[in-house]
Amino acid sequence: MPVPTGPTPGLAALAQSYPAILSDVWGVVHNGIEPHWSAVEALVRYREAGGRVVLITNAPRPAPPIFEQLDAMGVPREAYDGLVTSGDATRELLENWRGRTVARVGPLVDDVLFDGLDLTFGSDAEATAVVVSDLDTDNDTPADYTDRMAIWRSRDLPLICANPDKVVEEGDRIVYCGGALADAYEDIGGRVMMAGKPYNPIYALSKSVLHEAGGRRFDHSEILAIGDSVRTDAVGAAQFGVDLLFITGSIHAAELDAFNNPPAKRVSDLVSVSRANMVGFMPRLVW
Repeated sequence: MPVPTGPTPGLAALAQSYPAILSDVWGVVHNGIEPHWSAVEALVRYREAGGRVVLITNAPRPAPPIFEQLDAMGVPREAYDGLVTSGDATRELLENWRGRTVARVGPLVDDVLFDGLDLTFGSDAEATAVVVSDLDTDNDTPADYTDRMAIWRSRDLPLICANPDKVVEEGDRIVYCGGALADAYEDIGGRVMMAGKPYNPIYALSKSVLHEAGGRRFDHSEILAIGDSVRTDAVGAAQFGVDLLFITGSIHAAELDAFNNPPAKRVSDLVSVSRANMVGFMPRLVW
């Protein structure tokens, strides 16, 4: 498809070219507090027209609690066929640490990530790896972990990041995620391991769920990725080999002036570093 010269009027303009969608969740379907109802409607109508939707999110918990979160927000199951999380992909990675001691960073709500993995939580001084689901609180910044990172680096501990997102929108503010801490650790020479977007494990899982939902195998040319992050969604789409519909009105909203009809070149220039084939963009997903 040609490079967009302006905002895409709606998902309907692309739907006939793509029978399957891999859609981001936080920043596309909701903002962490409430749904973006136009996006929910768009996905419902796309599925009513025969399309298949798998939600693909860097949430650090396995899928069941995220299903519950979406239910509690009022996002109907009619909006999607399946859901794959970074937590799902990270659990497969953590199997390599079964029976060992790890240090952790992240809120207690993410403890479900570790269920049944036979891991022991310990101090930075005794751990064999550090598992980061997110920062401990939404008010934390990576700088708050400077002293801990120095210990991890001195012991050459790998940091396993269950949420590669650097930031997300939460209501009307932007908060740091696990990926920001992973970046800071890499900056001082630390080793980082991730399985969520933009890395292959989460896409391999998502493609399997998509094939099951559709009852057939989808070629990459038939799959449209929808996301709001250059770093995770756009890079992930490029590496997985699928086209991208970019949502400008989330974490990149300020730099793009997303809700005031930014020039297509400004959006293209931002996304171009990912090498993604962007076939459309819009501030919020609409039908």
